[in-house]
Amino acid sequence: MTSTETTAVGVDPAILSFIYLEARLADEARYSEWEALWDDDGLYWVPMSPDADPARDLSYIYDNRRRIRSRIAQLNTGARHSQTPPSKLRRLLTNTELLDRDAETVTVGSNFVLYEYRYQMTVWAGRVIHRVRLAETGPRLVAKTVHLVNAGGPVPTLAFLL
Repeated sequence: MTSTETTAVGVDPAILSFIYLEARLADEARYSEWEALWDDDGLYWVPMSPDADPARDLSYIYDNRRRIRSRIAQLNTGARHSQTPPSKLRRLLTNTELLDRDAETVTVGSNFVLYEYRYQMTVWAGRVIHRVRLAETGPRLVAKTVHLVNAGGPVPTLAFLL
Protein backbone atom coordinates (compact mmCIF):
# COMPACT_ATOMS: atom_id res chain seq x y z
CA MET A 1 0.00 0.00 0.00
CA THR A 2 1.20 3.50 -0.80
CA SER A 3 0.95 6.30 1.75
CA THR A 4 -1.87 7.86 -0.31
CA GLU A 5 -3.91 4.67 -0.07
CA THR A 6 -3.54 4.55 3.70
CA THR A 7 -4.65 8.17 4.22
CA ALA A 8 -7.27 8.58 1.50
CA VAL A 9 -9.52 5.55 1.27
CA GLY A 10 -10.66 5.07 -2.33
CA VAL A 11 -9.85 8.64 -3.46
CA ASP A 12 -8.18 9.10 -6.83
CA PRO A 13 -4.78 10.82 -6.35
CA ALA A 14 -5.76 13.60 -8.81
CA ILE A 15 -8.85 14.43 -6.73
CA LEU A 16 -6.82 14.28 -3.52
CA SER A 17 -4.28 16.70 -5.05
CA PHE A 18 -7.13 19.02 -6.05
CA ILE A 19 -8.50 19.04 -2.48
CA TYR A 20 -5.04 19.73 -1.06
CA LEU A 21 -4.60 22.56 -3.57
CA GLU A 22 -7.93 24.09 -2.53
CA ALA A 23 -6.83 24.04 1.13
CA ARG A 24 -3.39 25.49 0.39
CA LEU A 25 -4.74 28.34 -1.73
CA ALA A 26 -7.16 29.28 1.07
CA ASP A 27 -4.38 29.12 3.67
CA GLU A 28 -2.07 31.29 1.57
CA ALA A 29 -4.76 33.94 0.87
CA ARG A 30 -4.49 33.25 -2.85
CA TYR A 31 -8.16 34.12 -3.19
CA SER A 32 -8.46 34.62 -6.95
CA GLU A 33 -6.79 31.26 -7.60
CA TRP A 34 -9.05 29.66 -4.96
CA GLU A 35 -12.12 31.16 -6.63
CA ALA A 36 -11.01 29.84 -10.03
CA LEU A 37 -11.39 26.26 -8.71
CA TRP A 38 -15.19 26.69 -8.44
CA ASP A 39 -17.71 25.68 -11.08
CA ASP A 40 -20.56 28.05 -11.99
CA ASP A 41 -23.10 26.27 -9.78
CA GLY A 42 -20.80 26.12 -6.74
CA LEU A 43 -22.09 26.25 -3.17
CA TYR A 44 -19.95 27.02 -0.09
CA TRP A 45 -21.79 26.15 3.14
CA VAL A 46 -20.88 26.27 6.82
CA PRO A 47 -24.02 25.15 8.72
CA MET A 48 -24.70 25.97 12.36
CA SER A 49 -25.69 22.37 13.10
CA PRO A 50 -24.92 19.00 11.50
CA ASP A 51 -28.55 18.33 10.55
CA ALA A 52 -29.28 21.87 9.30
CA ASP A 53 -31.46 22.64 6.33
CA PRO A 54 -30.23 25.86 4.71
CA ALA A 55 -33.78 26.71 3.63
CA ARG A 56 -34.98 26.72 7.28
CA ASP A 57 -31.96 27.08 9.54
CA LEU A 58 -29.30 29.73 10.04
CA SER A 59 -25.86 29.15 8.59
CA TYR A 60 -22.52 30.78 9.31
CA ILE A 61 -21.93 30.86 5.55
CA TYR A 62 -24.25 29.87 2.70
CA ASP A 63 -22.74 31.24 -0.51
CA ASN A 64 -23.79 30.51 -4.05
CA ARG A 65 -21.34 31.23 -6.86
CA ARG A 66 -22.27 34.92 -7.05
CA ARG A 67 -21.75 35.36 -3.31
CA ILE A 68 -18.44 33.45 -3.45
CA ARG A 69 -17.28 35.94 -6.11
CA SER A 70 -18.39 38.85 -3.90
CA ARG A 71 -16.65 37.40 -0.82
CA ILE A 72 -13.41 37.01 -2.78
CA ALA A 73 -13.65 40.55 -4.14
CA GLN A 74 -13.94 41.82 -0.54
CA LEU A 75 -11.00 39.72 0.63
CA ASN A 76 -8.88 40.87 -2.33
CA THR A 77 -9.30 44.54 -1.37
CA GLY A 78 -7.24 43.93 1.76
CA ALA A 79 -9.53 46.45 3.46
CA ARG A 80 -11.57 44.13 5.67
CA HIS A 81 -11.25 45.46 9.20
CA SER A 82 -11.73 41.96 10.60
CA GLN A 83 -8.66 40.83 8.63
CA THR A 84 -6.29 43.73 9.36
CA PRO A 85 -3.73 42.37 9.88
CA PRO A 86 -4.64 39.22 7.96
CA SER A 87 -4.84 35.88 9.73
CA LYS A 88 -2.05 33.41 9.14
CA LEU A 89 -3.60 30.03 8.39
CA ARG A 90 -2.49 26.42 8.09
CA ARG A 91 -4.80 23.44 7.93
CA LEU A 92 -4.37 19.71 8.07
CA LEU A 93 -6.69 17.34 6.22
CA THR A 94 -6.85 13.74 7.35
CA ASN A 95 -9.06 10.65 7.39
CA THR A 96 -9.98 11.42 3.79
CA GLU A 97 -12.41 8.98 2.23
CA LEU A 98 -14.54 8.57 -0.85
CA LEU A 99 -18.19 9.11 0.11
CA ASP A 100 -19.88 8.93 -3.29
CA ARG A 101 -19.05 8.79 -6.97
CA ASP A 102 -21.08 8.95 -10.15
CA ALA A 103 -20.21 9.61 -13.79
CA GLU A 104 -19.83 13.36 -13.23
CA THR A 105 -18.93 13.98 -9.59
CA VAL A 106 -16.89 12.66 -6.69
CA THR A 107 -17.77 13.41 -3.07
CA VAL A 108 -14.92 13.24 -0.56
CA GLY A 109 -15.03 13.71 3.22
CA SER A 110 -12.07 14.70 5.39
CA ASN A 111 -11.47 15.67 8.98
CA PHE A 112 -9.61 18.95 9.36
CA VAL A 113 -7.80 21.09 11.89
CA LEU A 114 -7.19 24.71 10.94
CA TYR A 115 -4.75 26.85 12.88
CA GLU A 116 -5.44 30.57 12.68
CA TYR A 117 -3.04 33.11 14.14
CA ARG A 118 -4.13 36.73 14.45
CA TYR A 119 -2.98 38.21 17.77
CA GLN A 120 -3.59 34.78 19.30
CA MET A 121 -3.87 31.18 18.13
CA THR A 122 -7.37 29.91 17.36
CA VAL A 123 -7.96 26.28 16.46
CA TRP A 124 -10.85 25.31 14.21
CA ALA A 125 -11.77 21.67 13.72
CA GLY A 126 -14.42 19.67 11.96
CA ARG A 127 -15.38 17.68 8.91
CA VAL A 128 -15.26 19.04 5.37
CA ILE A 129 -17.16 17.54 2.46
CA HIS A 130 -15.93 18.40 -1.05
CA ARG A 131 -18.06 17.62 -4.10
CA VAL A 132 -15.88 17.76 -7.19
CA ARG A 133 -17.05 17.69 -10.81
CA LEU A 134 -14.92 15.68 -13.21
CA ALA A 135 -14.79 18.16 -16.10
CA GLU A 136 -12.82 17.74 -19.32
CA THR A 137 -10.70 20.75 -18.33
CA GLY A 138 -9.92 19.21 -14.93
CA PRO A 139 -11.61 18.97 -11.55
CA ARG A 140 -14.04 21.75 -10.57
CA LEU A 141 -15.39 22.41 -7.09
CA VAL A 142 -19.19 22.10 -7.02
CA ALA A 143 -19.78 22.17 -3.26
CA LYS A 144 -17.81 22.58 -0.07
CA THR A 145 -19.56 21.99 3.25
CA VAL A 146 -17.71 22.61 6.50
CA HIS A 147 -19.14 21.02 9.65
CA LEU A 148 -17.45 22.71 12.61
CA VAL A 149 -17.02 20.75 15.84
CA ASN A 150 -18.26 23.77 17.78
CA ALA A 151 -21.13 24.55 15.39
CA GLY A 152 -24.10 26.09 17.17
CA GLY A 153 -21.87 27.49 19.89
CA PRO A 154 -20.09 30.82 19.99
CA VAL A 155 -17.45 31.12 17.28
CA PRO A 156 -14.99 33.91 16.55
CA THR A 157 -15.41 35.86 13.33
CA LEU A 158 -15.23 33.87 10.10
CA ALA A 159 -13.52 36.54 8.03
CA PHE A 160 -11.41 34.08 6.06
CA LEU A 161 -11.98 30.91 4.05
CA LEU A 162 -12.61 27.74 6.03
